[in-house]
Amino acid sequence: MPDVATNPAVEAAEAARERIHSCIDEGKSFLVEAGAGAGKTYSLVEALKHVIDKQGAELVRRHQQVACITYTNVASDEITSRTDGHPAILSSTIHSFCWSLIRSFQPDLRKAVAELENWKERLEETDGVGNRRVDYDLGYPSVKDDLILLGHNDVLAIAVKLMEHVKFRTVLLSRHPIIFIDEYQDTDAAVAKALCTHFLGDGPRPLLGFFGDHWQKIYRGVCGQIKHDGLEFIGKEANFRSVQAVVDVLNRIRPELPQRVVDPGAQGSVGVYHTNEWQGERGTGAHYGGDLPAPAARAYLHSLREQLASESWDFAPAITKILILTHNSIAAEQGYSGIAAVFQGRSESYIQKEDPHIAFFVDVLEPVCIAYGEQRFGDMFAVMGTRTPHIRRHADKDSWGSDLQALMTLRQTGTIGQVIDHLRTTQRPRLSESVERKERELENATEEADDDETAKLDRLRALRDLQYPEVIALAEFLDDKTPFSTKHGVKGAEFENVLVVAGRGWNLYNFNHFLEWAGAGTIPANKQDAFERNRNLYYVSFSRPKKRLAVLVTQVLSEQALETLRGWFGGEAIRPMGQLDGAT
Repeated sequence: MPDVATNPAVEAAEAARERIHSCIDEGKSFLVEAGAGAGKTYSLVEALKHVIDKQGAELVRRHQQVACITYTNVASDEITSRTDGHPAILSSTIHSFCWSLIRSFQPDLRKAVAELENWKERLEETDGVGNRRVDYDLGYPSVKDDLILLGHNDVLAIAVKLMEHVKFRTVLLSRHPIIFIDEYQDTDAAVAKALCTHFLGDGPRPLLGFFGDHWQKIYRGVCGQIKHDGLEFIGKEANFRSVQAVVDVLNRIRPELPQRVVDPGAQGSVGVYHTNEWQGERGTGAHYGGDLPAPAARAYLHSLREQLASESWDFAPAITKILILTHNSIAAEQGYSGIAAVFQGRSESYIQKEDPHIAFFVDVLEPVCIAYGEQRFGDMFAVMGTRTPHIRRHADKDSWGSDLQALMTLRQTGTIGQVIDHLRTTQRPRLSESVERKERELENATEEADDDETAKLDRLRALRDLQYPEVIALAEFLDDKTPFSTKHGVKGAEFENVLVVAGRGWNLYNFNHFLEWAGAGTIPANKQDAFERNRNLYYVSFSRPKKRLAVLVTQVLSEQALETLRGWFGGEAIRPMGQLDGAT
């Protein structure tokens, strides 16, 4: 490790730190753009510590706090821990933060709920809002005799609406004169727009600090890049993760935010392996056009793994991560090929958990079952939610035990439909409202449904017929318990080696088209969103390794696309893989 005084990454980080602290001292709002491996969270924590040092005592005296808004509860807890739980700092998710602001505005909440489009039908069935108290707990929207429970998205929508009012903004400012936003690019688009509209203009306003990287925006419905004349842009040009060989690739892809490494002499490698020489019939259509058939893709992946292992790659899961950017090629060996077939051409539905059934299985049911199997009953009830009744009597214990044991058996031997039907009866755990609604629609389906609705119901019927162990396999894949992963599973993570498999199967991604657009330097007018979506996918993937990066491309690449790769990786790093025996 070089001396700190000659460490290029530290020098770059120090320059960014000084600019951030100057903005805080001058009361100037700012945006920190920190590329992959730059230490964005470290900069955020250092900024919070600077506020504590300079203003902490005064903030506490005035009963004020810096609001640090994070994307997840895990991130929120980390911020709290790294600032020693200082009373001048409130670390919170965006949903919890917004609810803390709006919860006391009950008359405004009742009015806002009545105006939400997604609540109209529900309220018509219950004689309107009335004088019910509006509350928010688990994100399950419902109407009870004296209570309205908001969904997650409802909290954000109402907070945006209330920001239009001076009184609400005054209350916010009186509580939080400084607001920092972690992973700003993943902030709800409407919330980000409201903050910029109401708090970056004239008049009283909090100091806003945005920390993130718009090239790492990988979710839909979020703001991505933020540009505003009221924000000072601060680029953090450091990379504390990767060796020079990897950072050179990142800098060629993204020259406007060049990064400097810790040790320019550290050894590493990069390589791109393409399958253009394969002889056989490739996929066709919008989703699979130009890609290898699944058996051939698996054969090439296994062959490359053997080659890299002979070159000293250690494929232990903690050391090497295989990022699969196309899923049908590994679904069979991972054990969820049936789910992949049900959502053929719609991989994002299960990989990004956009389908409500998949989201419920992976985020609720599997954590509940795992906690129950490990006798972590507190964790089990925490996943179910605080409104779930606890065990108070011996009869309750017997009832819960019987229902959950039956669930554990069905989880191993039954179909997805059998598991769902069991949960609809026992409510242990309770199905999400969206899953319950889909199940009712399936029950009440008629021949008069339109083609789109019929297709959705057919997918649900097919999903219900699958064996539930496929869900277990998918959940393990998504939760990073296999050597493989997706881009969502590794955002923010790092590994010594990374093997990226780039192919088709997602209608939203096409590596060849992206490379052609990037190389040409001009993007078709109607393809800007597609370009950025592809760019961010590969930037997040290519920036994970510390030492070694290999990319296997299973779709055919044009000469223009190959030329782009040569410009990024160097000509000697582009290596064709010949025809494999049996890869048909």
